[in-house]
Amino acid sequence: MSDNKSYVIGLDYGTDSVRAVLLNAANGEEIATDVAYYKRWKQKLYCNASKNQFRQNPLDHIEGLEQTIKKVVATAGVKPAAIKGICIDTTGSSPMPLSKEGTPLALLPEFSENPNAMMVLWKDHTAIEEANEINKLSRSWGGQDFTQFEGGIYSSEWFWAKILHIAREDEVIKNAAYTWMEHCDYITYLLGDEKDLNTFKRSRCAAGHKAMWHESWDGLPSEEFLGKLNPYLSKLRNQLYKETYTSDEVAGNLNSEWAERLGLTTETVIAVGTFDAHAGAVGARIEEHTLVRVMGTSTCDIIVANENVIGKKAVKGICGQVNGSVIPGMVGLEAGQSAFGDLLAWFKDVLSWPLHNLVYTSESLTEAQKDNLKKEIEGNFIKQLAEAAKNIPLEESVPTALDWINGRRTPDANQELKAAMMDLNLGTKAPHIFKALVNAICFGAKKIVDRFESEGVKINTVIGIGGVARKSPFIMQTLANVLNMPIKIASSDQAPALGAAIYAAVAAGIYKDVIEASKHLGSNFEAEYHPQEDQVAVYKTLLESYSGLSVYIENNTSK
Repeated sequence: MSDNKSYVIGLDYGTDSVRAVLLNAANGEEIATDVAYYKRWKQKLYCNASKNQFRQNPLDHIEGLEQTIKKVVATAGVKPAAIKGICIDTTGSSPMPLSKEGTPLALLPEFSENPNAMMVLWKDHTAIEEANEINKLSRSWGGQDFTQFEGGIYSSEWFWAKILHIAREDEVIKNAAYTWMEHCDYITYLLGDEKDLNTFKRSRCAAGHKAMWHESWDGLPSEEFLGKLNPYLSKLRNQLYKETYTSDEVAGNLNSEWAERLGLTTETVIAVGTFDAHAGAVGARIEEHTLVRVMGTSTCDIIVANENVIGKKAVKGICGQVNGSVIPGMVGLEAGQSAFGDLLAWFKDVLSWPLHNLVYTSESLTEAQKDNLKKEIEGNFIKQLAEAAKNIPLEESVPTALDWINGRRTPDANQELKAAMMDLNLGTKAPHIFKALVNAICFGAKKIVDRFESEGVKINTVIGIGGVARKSPFIMQTLANVLNMPIKIASSDQAPALGAAIYAAVAAGIYKDVIEASKHLGSNFEAEYHPQEDQVAVYKTLLESYSGLSVYIENNTSK
């Protein structure tokens, strides 16, 4: 440590909001935090759920950046010069098209209302056909399989599939886009003073896990391979990048425009950007043989492995393995579920239809009464369902459900799959269905653990971070029983932002490496769930029913 008066900021962009945490770099104390919700996203602009189209306007991100950083700096009352570094983490793959001047096309007047000019959010699945084409070509063209270190299956949630879809759908956007950037790269580029698009330091994490970048084939997929998909992709490759960088490295310094807007100085270092789950794993003090589950609307599951242990082995059916994507010098492996909290939120929306269309619109209630009623119901809806579900006796019939409400990310990505449910009867009530859905998301997690272990990646314990992990003991206990493993819960509300701040502390030279910084600054743990022997055997039987339904639905899904 060099200066116990040093501070760093982690900025975490989630699906619905951006969070900033200002950290004392000496002891890890979270001095101030702030959250900004995306105004345009909240209005569901540029989205069409029936088409699985989910886009976001970069203005939401820029406005949130300014609000949250200014707020934490003002709240903390620290001198601008004491803030030594900033690092950004975001969802991904969430790319956006940029002009030759580095401006997102969505911010240009002529494209300000065009959904195809917006950032394509991670959960956008409009590129299913394009992902299928990438996978078919990878297996048939006779050259290098560029999906090898992406789990062997490319997803519609990822970089090249999304760009190819937009290029085919919108010729104007294709011609106007000089390059494309992942969300984490763009916000870093926006803040930094390095403005050459050709040499700007792109995220190793984003490139390796989502864009098929790998050092063994000298960067991105070849021009020949991309050209067979579409000549535009071959041309675009030369306007992207060759080298990538880990998030302990300096991308630049805060530029003068943003230093003035934020009330900071140009001495503040901007670290290379990263993805939220990978930063969250660092914030949760990840180590070998530990699975970190970032549990929110979806899940991202992160493991690190020693290079000497995993070698050149390609783990099948996951979301990539990238040297340095979590901890420099170690291989980061990613998996996840396309819907976790989203599955429960869907059920809540279904049950809420009468409230929104009958109760909240009732002329017999005053507006104040409606507001009070909404607050009471919103605060207790899931809580009461969970309590009722927990109290259902083990021997009582509960339906079997699948968690594929937004497709399947891992194992073996297939975004065309749909959720399903069976064994309903006249005695099935809302808590029974809720319990079935909780079981489903936990069984989906079990399939991920089984895949890692069958591929030789040993897991001894699980760390849970995120809103679901901290707020739902029922779900966490169910998960411990299904996995038959202990689960520790990180105490920080902002583990990804905390991890980003840890990267910033290393980039600023306050710590020598990420491992040392994580030991000093990482989150403590507030709870631990252990498997309950009597429940483990029951869930093992229920898992067999889930597996049987999974096979049936997958075999009968139309391509």
